Amino acid sequence: MRVLVVEPGYEPYEKEINGLEEMQATVGGLIDAIYPYEEPVTLVCNDEGLINGLEFNRSVPGGYGGIFGPFFICGIDEDDFCSLTDEQMTRFKKEYHKAEILLGVKGNDIISLKVEPHKRTPPEPQRQPKSPER
Repeated sequence: MRVLVVEPGYEPYEKEINGLEEMQATVGGLIDAIYPYEEPVTLVCNDEGLINGLEFNRSVPGGYGGIFGPFFICGIDEDDFCSLTDEQMTRFKKEYHKAEILLGVKGNDIISLKVEPHKRTPPEPQRQPKSPER
């Protein structure tokens, strides 16, 4: 499924995720889904992000406070997660574009400073070692 990944300090990016193991690898542990929007989408995050001391990522609407550690946004259909639509992908990239620095908390309200995110640079391709000549 095609999702939007949001990591602390970085701009969001699209990723293809297939299966529970890839979901857990993306968030760095056990997954938890929250539903802060009226539309059929979910934010999937690390279930233990706060208690494991993961870095603050972004504030979330709907009284959820904030998310610690990486998360991804995906669609939901009748009984499973699914890809975001192109329109949803564009909208959530814009909504979560700015990185946030956590300044404080008042109840469930996050006090943060929105800043320009770091750009994600793709990893360089690994070179295969040359085999010895004979």
